[in-house]
Amino acid sequence: MAGLFTADPIITQNFFLEIDGKVVSALMTVSGLDVEVGVGKSTQIGEKGQKQQVKFLGQTVEVPDLSLTRVAPADIDNDELWKWFKKVREGGLAGERASNRKNGSVVLYDAASTEVARFNFFNGWPSKIATDQLSVDGSDALKETITIVIERLERIK
Repeated sequence: MAGLFTADPIITQNFFLEIDGKVVSALMTVSGLDVEVGVGKSTQIGEKGQKQQVKFLGQTVEVPDLSLTRVAPADIDNDELWKWFKKVREGGLAGERASNRKNGSVVLYDAASTEVARFNFFNGWPSKIATDQLSVDGSDALKETITIVIERLERIK
């Protein structure tokens, strides 16, 4: 046996957000890239009257919200995420649902700028943009965390 690993692991330091095929932001952290099949449970009576729980494949696929952290842009009027959030906030999802919900990807690159992983999400919309805590003692770049509600997530690479 030559070894358990035949390829280098993915190093998570270069990743970006694409919306409708266009890169809109570099990201610092990402969470919520989870795909889970729901588990159905049924309690039954087994031998000698003992209760036992049977777990079976559920009908639903559970998808959490995406949480993305990035350096806050200096000019929010020209920032794609802020424009999208403003459109959702002002117009809601009622009248223009199709245009407010977007498809996108979180794309990971290696040190040579080669794409190594891609998570596609569908029918997403930003529900929250949170600005980092401010402090007069700080010297770090201002960060913001964006929550994107999604309906489906697939890892395709």
